Amino acid sequence: MGLVPALVRSTFLVNTAYAESSREFGLTPQQGQLLCVLMARPYGMRELGSALGLAKSSLTGLVDRTERNGLVRRQPDPRDSRAVRVALTARGSDLVERFYAETCRRVERLSSGLSPAERGVLAGLLGRIVLDNKAPVVFLELDEDRSTTPAP
Repeated sequence: MGLVPALVRSTFLVNTAYAESSREFGLTPQQGQLLCVLMARPYGMRELGSALGLAKSSLTGLVDRTERNGLVRRQPDPRDSRAVRVALTARGSDLVERFYAETCRRVERLSSGLSPAERGVLAGLLGRIVLDNKAPVVFLELDEDRSTTPAP
């Protein structure tokens, strides 16, 4: 299989795992992405739009729906009185921790047929693609002590 079909088809597999996790936790995939981004810290609306690749109106609707579900809250931006930041609520933080763990489990299972060495090579190559293309941090990485940290 060539590089392009392999990347596109692997993206499909990851998106399917993400969607399945989302459904299990009563979220849309977009809400799951929003919550995962907010695991690192609160974000301003402009930053969120850039990270998620959403237009202002789409992002506003997504934040509105997620806020109505009690998972995020808007708070004043301490640097700009006209702006707001979006942060996880306690309920949202609890839900995203469980959603994140389940999503990691499902995506990890996709590479279960690879040896540890092959998994390391794959992670290194994909990581380089991510870094070379300056992909936004939309999913955290678990470090050795199992706490979440922003992936580069």
